[in-house]
Amino acid sequence: MKGIKKSLTEEHLYLDFCHQAGGHIFPLHTSVTLFLLSYCDCSLFKVCFVLTKEGTESSLLRKALSQDVEIQILSKEDLPPIVQSCCLPAVVEQPDSFCRAGLAVVLRHIIQKSYEADPSKKDILELLGFKKTCLKACAEVSQWTRLCELTIPLAIENFVRESSDQPPTIPAEILELERKLSEPVRVHNDDKLRRQKLKGQKAAGTGPPHAQGKAKNKSLTGEISEDLDSPKSLELSVAFSRLAVREEPVPASREPAHIRKAKASDLPPLEHVFAEGLYFTLSDIVLLPCIHHFLVIICKKSSEKLVQFPLLTSWYQRIQEVPRVKTAASKCGIEFLHLPELLTTSTEQHLNSSEVQGQEEPNEPLFIGGPRPTMTKLMEKGIEVLFSPHPCPTWTLDWNILPAAVSPKEGKMSSDRALRKQQQLNNLVYVVISQAKPGDRIVDFCSGGGHVGIVLAHMLPLCQVILIENKELSLIRAKKRSDDLGLSNIWFIQANMEYFTGMFNIGVALHACGVATDMVIDHCVKTRASFVTCPCCYGFIQNTSKFNFPKSEQFKNTLSYKEHMILCRFADQTAVQLPPQRRLIGKQCMCLVDLDRARAAEEHGYSVQVISMEPESCSPKNNMIVGVPM
Repeated sequence: MKGIKKSLTEEHLYLDFCHQAGGHIFPLHTSVTLFLLSYCDCSLFKVCFVLTKEGTESSLLRKALSQDVEIQILSKEDLPPIVQSCCLPAVVEQPDSFCRAGLAVVLRHIIQKSYEADPSKKDILELLGFKKTCLKACAEVSQWTRLCELTIPLAIENFVRESSDQPPTIPAEILELERKLSEPVRVHNDDKLRRQKLKGQKAAGTGPPHAQGKAKNKSLTGEISEDLDSPKSLELSVAFSRLAVREEPVPASREPAHIRKAKASDLPPLEHVFAEGLYFTLSDIVLLPCIHHFLVIICKKSSEKLVQFPLLTSWYQRIQEVPRVKTAASKCGIEFLHLPELLTTSTEQHLNSSEVQGQEEPNEPLFIGGPRPTMTKLMEKGIEVLFSPHPCPTWTLDWNILPAAVSPKEGKMSSDRALRKQQQLNNLVYVVISQAKPGDRIVDFCSGGGHVGIVLAHMLPLCQVILIENKELSLIRAKKRSDDLGLSNIWFIQANMEYFTGMFNIGVALHACGVATDMVIDHCVKTRASFVTCPCCYGFIQNTSKFNFPKSEQFKNTLSYKEHMILCRFADQTAVQLPPQRRLIGKQCMCLVDLDRARAAEEHGYSVQVISMEPESCSPKNNMIVGVPM
């Protein structure tokens, strides 16, 4: 077909398949992936279903995919080794050295490949949203990605399983989604749109948005069915204009003075049309199979509870009007329900929004008095700034005899920065080489362009080196450098680090930002692997769904969370342009934050040292945390 490009690299898509029930495919990650393939009409991948138990009925799988798609049924033992080390879904380029794993990464890749194969499919690319960032942030740092990619699919699978023999309990994640749909929409041009909405309301003589009633759905094949005084008339017009490949409505002339001069606080909020706001995105694709399964059970067993979800049911009905959604859903065993219309008001929505705001994290702590009171408090408990001696401060790689592609100078950086990067690598590489044994697996977490991993793969040809990075372009650059060197002992995995499940012996991370360092250490501790980490961005450290600070019992018994955050904020004040005394305090705070990390690992049976890299001028963030299981 004209305009369609063939991919030069064969790619295999691996999907879990445990069972199908009531025409539905499980696990939900697989159902979501098949729905996207069907929606994109994508036949670029060879699809391999990995059966989690023998004798699984798989008749629905063929129906869910285009006849042009080659499918294969595998057992876990038949998977390529690189895939066996990852959570599914996963996509692997042939030969099996570059893998993309995790739902969001795989779905974004399917969209990109579909568009590259047929650039006329601009609506497919639009699924990635404004600046192409939809579900790009990893689940460890983005609450929205975590909700869509992890917690809602898992909650619905548990809900389906538990509701088979007892009255269903509404998952908290569904209540959270309903609340999020009530929040005002933020888009890059929302001020202009909100003024247009205010103009429409005033022209129609309607009251403030809090007094408005329910908006009706709009059909793509017809005209907008609601009047101008409907609170969602403008939002629906904007949303469906994009879906119908029409220009978004723009005002014919300059707004009247009273509209232009209206205060931002007086403008009506924009309301959700789709999950992320006004536009149909990948998030809607991910949520649809999940929400459909939820609604099927609610309608069967507790239909009276539907009234709790007016916004969710409205979204469910509206999404059916998107072109190709019904066809794609039908292929995947999703037969849409006919739900009753539920009345909701903007007043209720704004109350819900207020409730959500009341549940947010407390404001940033006030850092009054600097870090000295906190440091004094630690000293009184016998906790002082203490660095372990560097094992070999003068050791260096002979960069002059190494192939050019090994050196960070091959990257796009200045000569001064490249020199500092070489000095940083000297420190990490020495520690790793002194520990590594032939046959070891070494994982370079948050690998970026592969500065650490490529050096290690070149210096340790008898070890397997695995680069894990969430940013695709960085990993592609790393693979090109590896290919230039002809390395055969290196894998590349684009994924969040928690989707890497393989065994390994040493974990390395150079300047993993904020809590990413803690995630690396935690991953190593769970695998009983040694770790060599160089932390960065201490100011980004905060409590997450996985970690609470301070981490160690010794620090918990001494400092509050707020006091620990004071240390983290001042630990970032080590830049060379700062006064020497201020940098010294910053370095001391860095050491104390890393001592807490070290003590926490020691509580899990590790011997840990906090070492200052040599020379210290190699980086303002020049601490190394080296841990070895005892």
